[in-house]
Amino acid sequence: MEQESLRPGERITRTIRQRLHLRGELMLAALPTATVLLVLFLVETLSEQRLLFASLASSAFLIYMDPEHGTNRVRTLVISQLGAAVLGLAAFMMLGPGYTGAALSMVATILVMILSDAVHPPAVSTALSFSLRAGDESNIALFAIAVAITAGLVVMQRAAVWMLARYSARH
Repeated sequence: MEQESLRPGERITRTIRQRLHLRGELMLAALPTATVLLVLFLVETLSEQRLLFASLASSAFLIYMDPEHGTNRVRTLVISQLGAAVLGLAAFMMLGPGYTGAALSMVATILVMILSDAVHPPAVSTALSFSLRAGDESNIALFAIAVAITAGLVVMQRAAVWMLARYSARH
């Protein structure tokens, strides 16, 4: 059984992606930067649990590096990040903040990612953030909105890479 989430993107796109000039790289980096800033603004406006969203910054820049990679597909991102958040919060609620809950949520997240073929490494940080957090505030709904915004980034980055590939082919 081939694992979709571990498969690199299409070779033609990856080859073109590796040869972008500085302006092209900055254009591709603008989308994840704007996405992370939007998520930070959303979190700052609605919550005080800023660190819960740090792993989404890693997700955004993995998407920038290789939007075609299986690790960065919308399905993979959503299943792994939301699953990790739920598992981390469950560990926190059952065991409180501490290493036992953190270890349990991390191992459970890795198992869920492997079994569902949705391997997205920043999700491990999400599980740890939710399981180790301090305070009573629950941010699953806000985190889901932030994941949806990041999933939109996948679509935008793929479109940007496609447009840059077409532009590069013409010139």
